[in-house]
Amino acid sequence: MTAYDAIVLAGGAARRLGGADKPGIRVGGRTLLDRVLVACAGATSTVVVGARRPTTRTVTWTREVPQGGGPLAALDAGVRRTDAEWVLVLSADLPFLAESTVAVLLDAVGGSRREGALCTDREGRDQPLAAVYGAEPLRRELALIATEHGGLSGLPLRLLTEELDLVRVAADPLASFDCDTWEDIAAARARIREHGTVLDEWITSVKNELGIELDVDTDVLLDLARDAAHGVARPAAPLTTFLVGYAAAKASGDGNSTEAVAEAARRAAALALRWADENESR
Repeated sequence: MTAYDAIVLAGGAARRLGGADKPGIRVGGRTLLDRVLVACAGATSTVVVGARRPTTRTVTWTREVPQGGGPLAALDAGVRRTDAEWVLVLSADLPFLAESTVAVLLDAVGGSRREGALCTDREGRDQPLAAVYGAEPLRRELALIATEHGGLSGLPLRLLTEELDLVRVAADPLASFDCDTWEDIAAARARIREHGTVLDEWITSVKNELGIELDVDTDVLLDLARDAAHGVARPAAPLTTFLVGYAAAKASGDGNSTEAVAEAARRAAALALRWADENESR
């Protein structure tokens, strides 16, 4: 994957939220900012432009000049703290942005002569704060805009995107869903609790809370819990999955935690089935 630094814009007055601390609002138990930081976990370095706050990842903090000067001023402050050839630029209010969308953007610029790539929403509108830019073209255009307008404060992002040679990427519609109002926050909170997504959301939240980098095969663990509950007793389900995790941790000294979990789950499931067979044969 193309190497990149990330800039996350976490300022703004959040007037449509009554001045609430928008990056700190929680969706699915995680702040909006932390959710975005997960999506750009592959960055060589991550710069957050905004007021300092606790985060689950180590980041570099900076502020735009003047504070409250808008997105172009924030971008200028952020890019000054980066070194990579490519810069991923995100707003801190994208609860459903995923690493897969970041990968699509990076693929769009990898090996090309274009100056960046940005997401478009389902109506085809540009999303300049879900984008990858070449660092040098970004610095060049920001300097030209500042010279032409006597500064960057209060200027719209379109002054930047209109001048850059950008690839438009029709990404996952949810990737550009941003939270500007309390209605948006409510919709995001409801979305993660939908039947088809709630388990993935929960597992991702737990892994981030515990600092675990592990691809969990949810189906394997759920099957194990079902077999233990059915073949032994209902309380056996959570206890068995806990023991599988403990055994996997002990067995993963070689660093292959995913295989260790799968093997421990396989053995425990086989035991639960043998237990059930004995019960049924009585």
